[in-house]
Amino acid sequence: MKKLEQVARRLEPDREQREIMFAQAQGYAETFLEALPTARSYSKDEGRRGFSVVPIEETSTTLGSLLDFIRDEVDRTGINSASAGQLGYIPGGGLFPSALADFLTDISNRYSGVSFAGPGAAAMEQTLVEWMCKLVGYPDTAGGDLTSGGSLATLSALVTARDAHKIGPQETTKACVYLTGQVHHCISKALHIAGLTDARKRLVPMDEYHRMDVAVLQQMIESDRKQGLHPWLLVASAGTTDTGAVDPIVEISRVAKRHDMWFHLDAAYGGFFLLCEEGRERLKGIEQADSVVLDPHKGLFLPYGSGAVLVKNRKLLAESNTYHADYMQDAKHPENVSDEALSPADLSLELTRPFRGPRMWFPLKLFGLEPFRAALAEKIWLARYFHQKISGMERFEVGSEPDLSIVTYRYLPKNGEENAFNKRLLEAVLEEGKVFISSTMIAGKFTLRLAVLNFRTHRETIDSLLEVLQRRAQELDSEQLP
Repeated sequence: MKKLEQVARRLEPDREQREIMFAQAQGYAETFLEALPTARSYSKDEGRRGFSVVPIEETSTTLGSLLDFIRDEVDRTGINSASAGQLGYIPGGGLFPSALADFLTDISNRYSGVSFAGPGAAAMEQTLVEWMCKLVGYPDTAGGDLTSGGSLATLSALVTARDAHKIGPQETTKACVYLTGQVHHCISKALHIAGLTDARKRLVPMDEYHRMDVAVLQQMIESDRKQGLHPWLLVASAGTTDTGAVDPIVEISRVAKRHDMWFHLDAAYGGFFLLCEEGRERLKGIEQADSVVLDPHKGLFLPYGSGAVLVKNRKLLAESNTYHADYMQDAKHPENVSDEALSPADLSLELTRPFRGPRMWFPLKLFGLEPFRAALAEKIWLARYFHQKISGMERFEVGSEPDLSIVTYRYLPKNGEENAFNKRLLEAVLEEGKVFISSTMIAGKFTLRLAVLNFRTHRETIDSLLEVLQRRAQELDSEQLP
């Protein structure tokens, strides 16, 4: 056993070893951050297969060689999410204080799921949830959970809605869900996992701005009721992924209330725009939703793995998630927790969970809210600036003025098929690597997207994209001339 102990103790580096390792990791991080302004936003995978030729083995490896491997096999391929030029997808890059918070959290490995095990940790997460509830405009009865992202948060919200409306197996086939074709695909996934695959999904038509048509929604609900069906769930978006459109929240909430339906609002992308005046104007009525999903790894620029679900009635969330296990009886003992208190695990699909609070709490406390408000307002204005500029560029067709910070656009070539041309234009922009943009399909049209939500993105990056788009589009269009 002594020999086993000696080998096992290798898992605990001494102080000198820790200082060396920390210095190496810090050096790598500084090199990465200092190189960001000129680093590529996207690099095509050149067929690296390093992980397959460097298997997990019995023998040890130096940290320096591991960092070199990460640099070559991970950080040099694909999308550089930390880059100011990441304009294709919504998550907004990782704040440095969040990385420090994760480091300290992982060192202590504090458990936040049960108040008895980590009263301070649980209190921090509860404080953050309460702050988000106030931001949304929820009453004191509201509650929520810090999750791994919008998908888990959505599942939690829909399970709560299912239980609150008593949609059991016998009721599923008559239960009707109303949403648009622009709703995030995590909604369908959550319905499936929640046992609601057979629920009737009603795709509500949209207006020319890709927002839910409330008049048609009302007609669809009334028609279903006349057929003896059960309209129970209404899902709207506060910023769709494709176009950034915000559904008419106030009008939808009235319909939901009139028909006693659960109103769920997907604000994973758009919710934190509530912090700035421009965003609040677009998100009026958000407090009317029964449940809201927010993603701090989007609008608060935190690292991936930072989501949140908020429910107006905390008791309903608890009823869907609170369970008893004999081995946890000490944690629930009256001497350890009051009857009114709820641990994060009582409001969550997770029991074992990382302590997510510090990565959000650190930057909010260190910086205060002012720079977050400014950054979010800036992103809205950058999207409007891009929309205005590209609208004036020859042969570019632009979508509606952005509700938040997403703009859709495409080029209309003089010759050749439009979809194929825009795909080539996308590939040309990615080949240059200065910025990363993405595409989607809207009404069968291959459409390019600008998604501005990285705290490092400023006007010079947008100007760079405009220059690349104009230059490469003209070059490609000239190549196609007979």
